Amino acid sequence: MGLLQGKKALILGIANNKSIAYGIAKAFHREGAILGFNYMDERIEKRVRPIAEEFNSDLVVKCDVSLDEDIKNLKEAVKDKWGSIDIIVHSIAYANKEYLKDYYYKVDRKSFLEAMDISVYSFTAIAREFLDLFNEGGNLLTLSYYGAEKVVFNYNVMGVAKAALEASVKYLSRDLGELKGIRVNGISAGPIKTLAASGISQFSQIQKIASEKSPLKRTVSIEEVGNAALFLCSDLASGITGEILYVDAGYHIIGM
Repeated sequence: MGLLQGKKALILGIANNKSIAYGIAKAFHREGAILGFNYMDERIEKRVRPIAEEFNSDLVVKCDVSLDEDIKNLKEAVKDKWGSIDIIVHSIAYANKEYLKDYYYKVDRKSFLEAMDISVYSFTAIAREFLDLFNEGGNLLTLSYYGAEKVVFNYNVMGVAKAALEASVKYLSRDLGELKGIRVNGISAGPIKTLAASGISQFSQIQKIASEKSPLKRTVSIEEVGNAALFLCSDLASGITGEILYVDAGYHIIGM
């Protein structure tokens, strides 16, 4: 019996087989979870469908999380297919890459609000929409990064968004724990070369510094983040909620 045997898990934000969400899906599938996926548009759909097939999933739904209507449609599709849900993984973030370089103060209002809407508010919108579908003791998980709490050059508006996302984890854990025993956690992953990361200016330099300074003298893999996600969403972590778990080879503990 796997750690997630028979659990129904929706993985949001997978872009390709280099995504952190892919590492999580792989770990969940290995441990017996039934998986569902979303895609934002036709371009992403072409990448997601083969991944869904790989994990024996027949639940693949269009959902742009900036649209309430799409979130509602996703919920209805899950309700029709599964009836209820145990786990939602939110691996979604976006910022105009024009502002993922240079200075944070230059960000315009539209780009700031867009980053907050897609990277932060969507997590709360999904939690609210799916609340009545969640089985008692379900799990919500999101992905963050160290730039949420310390300044990381070029991370800029995304760092501010991730700080708000981490605060959302805490507030949602209070709300949903009280209402349905749902646990809400986040993983602060070290820098991994994903499609999303490619939009950050000088990302390879961020990775290089992280591997040089971290106690393990390396960066982490999507498989390592996947295993941590598996732990947090399994009964092994039944007493953990409102937590941000660092999977970054220890980088966050280093001062100087």
